[in-house]
Amino acid sequence: MKHQELIFTNSVAQAIDTAVEQIKPSNVFVLVDINTERHVLQQLRKQSSALAKAMPITVKDGDEHKNLESLTYIWECLCDNGATRNSLLINLGGGVITDMGAFAAATFKRGIHFINVPTTLLAAVDAAVGGKTGINFNGLKNEIGAFSEAQVVIISTAFFGSLPHEELLSGFAEMLKHGLISNEEAYNRLLAYDITSDPTGDALLNLLQESVEVKRRIVEEDPTEKGIRRALNLGHTVGHAFESLALMRDTPVPHGYAVAWGLVAELVLSNMYLEFPSAQLSTLAQYIYENYGAIDITCNDYPTLLQLMHHDKKNHSNEINFTMLEGVGKIKIDCTASEEDIKTALDIFRDLMHI
Repeated sequence: MKHQELIFTNSVAQAIDTAVEQIKPSNVFVLVDINTERHVLQQLRKQSSALAKAMPITVKDGDEHKNLESLTYIWECLCDNGATRNSLLINLGGGVITDMGAFAAATFKRGIHFINVPTTLLAAVDAAVGGKTGINFNGLKNEIGAFSEAQVVIISTAFFGSLPHEELLSGFAEMLKHGLISNEEAYNRLLAYDITSDPTGDALLNLLQESVEVKRRIVEEDPTEKGIRRALNLGHTVGHAFESLALMRDTPVPHGYAVAWGLVAELVLSNMYLEFPSAQLSTLAQYIYENYGAIDITCNDYPTLLQLMHHDKKNHSNEINFTMLEGVGKIKIDCTASEEDIKTALDIFRDLMHI
């Protein structure tokens, strides 16, 4: 994969113009959803000469539109408006836009230049960095995709002031995950931080940079998820199952909320298999419960949740694969757990989360 440059700044328009000058594309396109076009693009076009001249491609907002139909529309817009292999696509938006736009750019004419400019905390800390691209397909999240890194990712807190509290918390869950796989100092800084205090300020930008650097180091060591990159899946095997269950019930939950609950469930497994400290598990569970609430599950949901976990892309053969921790920063990848132990962990999860 190409080397990825990460820029942390709140001078977003200037950073975009500098990046475009360095790439020297034949023409520039900018992918946005309806909301980002209205609230972000119109403002940035007044400040950025590159965006002022760029052709916008606007798609519907929401994860349900991260699909083949939207992807085809993006390809058609590029094709019909003279995009070449030297064109540039700027993906300006949340995780849906950066995931789908990156995949469109990676596959159009076998790959064109692209820049990610995440506008949500979740996209900044997760989707925009690391080269995972894709769309949802056949009812499964990110089922079709490719590894392809943006040449530049411009990360800012400038857009976070207008984000709903729920969206900030959703992104913060991925930061908590990075803290758990990093070290106790970084993890404790996150637990002590009030995400609502100043979402556009330097304090969050500094924490965000520290968090993204955890991911960047791991991705550089293992770009295509053959080994240590699986550490980034902590909380996601159970979390994705919770997320899919909520979709099946037609009561969708934010990705980060599902991950937050998944972190608790998978640290229960870590406690069972690797003796992750019970006191730290209780502290995290209480923090998640107070900030994220709990997903309403009963033992009747276990068969569906197990079936969803079996669909996870990280699995080998018929075993369900987890990342577990012996302690904060002490990572064990490629751990498996029996269905009976997973059910027991879900029982304990429900007790910890007062369900």
